[in-house]
Amino acid sequence: MTMRASIGGVLALILLLGIPGFAQAQLSVVATTESMGMLARVVGGEQVRVTVLAPPDRDAHDLVARPSMMAALRRADLLLAVGSGLEEGWLPAAVRGAANPRIDPGRRGYLAATDQVDLIGTGVAADRALGHVHPEGNPHLQLDPLRMAQVAQALARRLGELTDAPQEQFLERAGDFDRQVSARLEDWRALVRDAPGMLAYHEDVDYLSEWLGIRILGYIEPLPGVPPTASHLRSLAQRLSGTEGVIVHANYQPARGPQFMGETLGWPVYAMPMEPPAGADGGQYLDMLDLWVRTLARQRD
Repeated sequence: MTMRASIGGVLALILLLGIPGFAQAQLSVVATTESMGMLARVVGGEQVRVTVLAPPDRDAHDLVARPSMMAALRRADLLLAVGSGLEEGWLPAAVRGAANPRIDPGRRGYLAATDQVDLIGTGVAADRALGHVHPEGNPHLQLDPLRMAQVAQALARRLGELTDAPQEQFLERAGDFDRQVSARLEDWRALVRDAPGMLAYHEDVDYLSEWLGIRILGYIEPLPGVPPTASHLRSLAQRLSGTEGVIVHANYQPARGPQFMGETLGWPVYAMPMEPPAGADGGQYLDMLDLWVRTLARQRD
């Protein structure tokens, strides 16, 4: 027997025995944001290879379609997007450039997280005079672990449709993520029970406010996506004078307005992550939420 034939026989035996890594090719999942990438890693496990398009320290509203995005999308088996217009400025162009019909909206290779849950802020008129609004609903669900767990379940079902691997293993991983979330909820809510509330920059904290039960005292932006004016900040400061709270803004949002409000009101100001770090797993995502909770409870080290 020749060396080539011997190697071929060994590979055939490996495939026949179903040794992991050989019997089943990985699915290529392209996620638009790091939070979506985290869900793909958590639910997909070793059955997926994940590429994330938006860096975690960038506003996913404001990216530009790039050749590297198109190259990743061209090879994708599944595109996991946030949806509800969050990526409208660049994702449609990147998908067109990729020329991969598997991931077109409406196909099995496309999944939008916001289509899997009930959204807040729906029914808003598509009127630019109202700022950068999302008529489909607020897309910033990544700070809501309850809705993220629902998306994980939907993702598990979709991965089961796209691969020969048993769907139960994807559902089991999604269930594990749900249980990890549930295990922390009571402690998180207890920590912020007496918190005075937050002054936020943008409506990207609305879901956090809802599930955590903490008040939003106002927004640095006068309208979504509209930079703050001096008159708006003075009006905010006058209304909130003599009260207590915490000022929070994303680490990629301008710090000038929040710092002015902090100096005027005497409140602490924190630049916060809106996405988990690159390559994050479920634990790192929950640690990010824990940082938010401790910040709002004014229990940061």
